[in-house]
Amino acid sequence: MDDPKTDYSIIVPVYNEEDSILPLYNKLKNLLIVLGSHEIVFVDDGSTDQTFQRLSECAEKDKRVKIIKFRRNFGQSAALKSGFDYANGERVITIDADLQNNPEDIPKLLEQFEKGYDVVCSWRKNRKDPFFRKKVPSKIFNWFCRRVSGQHLHDFGSTLRVYRQEVVRSIRMYGDLHRYILVLIAWKGYKISEVKVKHQPRKYGKTKYGGERLIRGFLDMLTVYFLEKHLSRPMHLFGTIGVLSSGLGAIIGIYLSILKILYGVPLSDRPLLLLAILLIIFGVQFFSFGLITEMLTKYQYETNLKKPYDIERYVNLNLLGESNKREH
Repeated sequence: MDDPKTDYSIIVPVYNEEDSILPLYNKLKNLLIVLGSHEIVFVDDGSTDQTFQRLSECAEKDKRVKIIKFRRNFGQSAALKSGFDYANGERVITIDADLQNNPEDIPKLLEQFEKGYDVVCSWRKNRKDPFFRKKVPSKIFNWFCRRVSGQHLHDFGSTLRVYRQEVVRSIRMYGDLHRYILVLIAWKGYKISEVKVKHQPRKYGKTKYGGERLIRGFLDMLTVYFLEKHLSRPMHLFGTIGVLSSGLGAIIGIYLSILKILYGVPLSDRPLLLLAILLIIFGVQFFSFGLITEMLTKYQYETNLKKPYDIERYVNLNLLGESNKREH
């Protein structure tokens, strides 16, 4: 990537938001003029409407508008990850394209950011969303994230945030793990703050999320917890379980052996004997699984990880080795 460094990169993941593009671009353009050097990176996540055409119109008039177009819909995690990969700004700002977050709140986040934080996120205190379909799942999700991250934030789900570039470069995302960006960042030890912002009802299109994502979100949380806490040393988890299981089985076996040798107690009808054997077998299996996982982890860290997206074309992005995909 040979684009010059800028002060601000605005990352906007977009999926079927054709009516929101121009109003959002105009608001961002008017705001960013006073902030300094900037770029707006729209990531078209496989839209099937006229979204890309609207984006292209903006990019044709303003070379600071850059577009990454996916071949198909890969999801918001992939869209954010690609924006992070290609952003040049020292400060990286993310915002949804649906206009529910007001770009006019960005200066408030930047003011807090300049106090020395690595990330400043928005708090949609008065959300303009359906109560049961979005607010209730959001409350459960936020409570859960507070418990596992140790961060007393109110809103882990809002996309409107400001990051230091080094923070977004350190994040690995795939699937739907964008929901847990703040959890991942908190576990890495970065300083996080939040600012109350206005939230507006959706004016165009329809929401892409609903209450059904709560179960998927819970499963993703378990994935995040394991990957962050035990991925680098899985043997610590599986080996510990294996040793405890085998150890307990061995203790029961020794106890039964003493009964047999000293008191002549028969073992053939003792359920404890079967339990001891099963515990030892399970322990050996967990220990072996830990070794295998450790080897796979070593292989993963020594090889390049595949990106979770496939780009069809770029607009206004100058990329080394990508001249065949470049548009100006």
